[in-house]
Amino acid sequence: MKILGIDSSGLTASVAVISDGILTGEYTIHNKKTHSQTLLPMISDMLQMAEIKQEELDCIAVSAGPGSFTGLRIGASTAKGLAWTLGIPVVPVSSLMGLAANVTQEGAVVCPIMDARRNQVYFGIYRITRGLPEVLLEPSAASVEEAVACAGRTGEEVIYIGDGVPVFEDRIRELSQGGIRFMEPVNRYQRGASVAAVGTLLFEKDQYVEAGEFAPVYLRKSQAEREREEAENLS
Repeated sequence: MKILGIDSSGLTASVAVISDGILTGEYTIHNKKTHSQTLLPMISDMLQMAEIKQEELDCIAVSAGPGSFTGLRIGASTAKGLAWTLGIPVVPVSSLMGLAANVTQEGAVVCPIMDARRNQVYFGIYRITRGLPEVLLEPSAASVEEAVACAGRTGEEVIYIGDGVPVFEDRIRELSQGGIRFMEPVNRYQRGASVAAVGTLLFEKDQYVEAGEFAPVYLRKSQAEREREEAENLS
């Protein structure tokens, strides 16, 4: 089985292909270019170098949110367009579960955090297993104070990962009562390989949808929607 993984939920654009459980190719860019410029060329170049034709893909795993509204929409449209053309299903993967899957230490408690702006983060809490990361707390949008409090209730050392780490690291240290660790920068950000790996396990559990049925999960309203509502309330 060949599965393409796509993650454009944050600053990083990353794609990967896993063939029969083996990571065959991965292409990651973290240089502030817009994902609309990078994703399709990255996918094309990676598959060409891996000597895999698009027609050989069995499904496409894509980060389904939460995350950047623009990034998620670009990833969704890319995945849906390819899946529709190829006649293959889409596997929605939580952006936070994909981040958690960067950690390979079995039994570890992981709190992925993504900067949601306005002093909020997207976060969830997971335990690393040999299969899918176990969900200890479902994805949510909240203050960093609430995220750290929730992580602290596990009573265990917590590994923080994601683009929220460099933004809130000092505050997390101040708030934490127990043991904490921060994922090193090289493994801190989104990876297409992790999305593809999680997607493979979900596909085997029949947790996929047809291309036309897939839609990202935003968890909260976009800035444009919030500003429109604020303007309406003032009028």
